[in-house]
Amino acid sequence: MSNSSSLSIGLLYHNATEMINWLCETFGFEKKLIVPGQDNLIVHAHLTLGKASIMISSAENYASPTFCKSPKEVGGIGTAELIVYVEEVDKHYANAKSHGATIVVDIEDKPYGGRGYCVKDPEGHFWVFSSYNPWA
Repeated sequence: MSNSSSLSIGLLYHNATEMINWLCETFGFEKKLIVPGQDNLIVHAHLTLGKASIMISSAENYASPTFCKSPKEVGGIGTAELIVYVEEVDKHYANAKSHGATIVVDIEDKPYGGRGYCVKDPEGHFWVFSSYNPWA
């Protein structure tokens, strides 16, 4: 087994171009790679936030639609928590609120350590941002 493993999450969005910009402005992700397709669709995008990484595709041209669905396609329910460690969680929270993010759980101290909050993005993915670092 390799100790240098990493994980990237793949997310489907119906307005991927707009959501890429929203995720960068609201959560601080940076664009690493954007592969546009026809009709303003995104074939593939790679965004990073520190050592965290997400891959994004337009839901409309996803290659395996029987395997994955967007929250919009399943009644607006997120199917996973996307948990992201951030050092300055209070600053991150203030930025998310200033960009109109839908806060689901307000920022609070957690019983297991650290502080964090939960938010839904405009297309229904459920995000948790926390100062708790499980690798520390």
